[in-house]
Amino acid sequence: MSQLLHKPLLRKRTLLTTRRLTVIALLLTLGSSVGAAEWSIAQNAPRADDQQADTESTPATLHAGDSTDVPQGLTVAPDGTLLKQGQPYRGVGTNYFNLLIRVLHNPEDTSSLDGLEQLGKAGIPFVRFAVAYNNQDWKIFFDNREEFFRRFDLVVRKAEQTNVGLIPSFFWSFWSFADLANEPRDQWGNPDSRTHSMMREAVAAIIQRYQNSPAMWAWEFGNEPNLAADLPNAAQFRKPGGTERDDCKSKDMIVMLTEFAKEVRRHDTRRAIIAGHSHPRASAWHNTAENSWQADSRQQTLEIIRRDNPTPFDTIAIHIYGDQTAVKEMATWATDHTEYLRAVGDLARELKRPVFIGEFGCVEHGNSAATRAGFEQLLTAMETAQVDLAAFWVFDLQHQDGTWNTTFDNNRAYMLEMTAAANRRWNQAAQR
Repeated sequence: MSQLLHKPLLRKRTLLTTRRLTVIALLLTLGSSVGAAEWSIAQNAPRADDQQADTESTPATLHAGDSTDVPQGLTVAPDGTLLKQGQPYRGVGTNYFNLLIRVLHNPEDTSSLDGLEQLGKAGIPFVRFAVAYNNQDWKIFFDNREEFFRRFDLVVRKAEQTNVGLIPSFFWSFWSFADLANEPRDQWGNPDSRTHSMMREAVAAIIQRYQNSPAMWAWEFGNEPNLAADLPNAAQFRKPGGTERDDCKSKDMIVMLTEFAKEVRRHDTRRAIIAGHSHPRASAWHNTAENSWQADSRQQTLEIIRRDNPTPFDTIAIHIYGDQTAVKEMATWATDHTEYLRAVGDLARELKRPVFIGEFGCVEHGNSAATRAGFEQLLTAMETAQVDLAAFWVFDLQHQDGTWNTTFDNNRAYMLEMTAAANRRWNQAAQR
């Protein structure tokens, strides 16, 4: 895969096929700078008139009788403090990518539900998971909604029973969702498109069903949408038969994210909303401004983070990994992960938002001691930078055995122990 990518994409995506089902892999499988003083990327996203949610059929929630006076899940205070059921909170959990997907593909497969029970007993407080991986999964929702929710209910009920919070990531293969609507992918930039109509239909139905469940902690758009935006070599990643209209442009991405968050707020006025981004590419500002791979400055990186998390999102979302130094992985201006995270934290405080690191971790390189040290260093960097919420990659994902998969029975089990211990420390720090 790495030979397909321009060198400045960095290590961040040379491990695409062996790591995280990232944006560029999905696009493949699914078919201070010049002028800086005069040009600003952080523009206001185009706004469309609010549209009424589809209320033709509103599924019953699992907890329809619960009081709405006590906030469920995660909320954000006016000063940017992350709250859980109204109290200051910081925590560390895990990604459980195919928690729901296993049940969608085979309702007789209860192994992922057993995994939730294991996590709950071990003190892992929450999981981030995909609502659907691709359009075949979304067809279950659009073709047989009753069966889709029957299977989703199994996950939510188990989470409630095991006291494990859920952060569903709606559109993992976000850009190709427009294919399901039979539209060019640039229609994510058109709030009146069928793509947006189908997005609203899915978001409304799922939130209406589960908004009163104590298991639901927050709502996330999808997986790393920022990594596909404005790539100078975007033509390499077009779907078969695709055109420039299928390339991911940041202007369309911002509309996509803004409309998603607005739809969430129509149905849930409290829970945190997360974009799902990775950290910006080291050249993201210049990708947009100049179609170049020139390295961004600290200010330009923060400008991109601000741009990519538009209102009404109330969090800052990034992912970080420890396989390379921060200078190589994240930004040339960052001496280490702690410096990078402190810069993000300063921006978050300015915006009065908590920081969610939706993925962090270290891949196995045949040296378990080095992997363990790298994982511990990431936890320390996040704790030092006072990150609010984080989830490591990844629990119980068999096809990543030997690289990223972590279970209670393999050689990466210590990550679960470290995560639970860090979670306790972060909880205590939040209460001080």
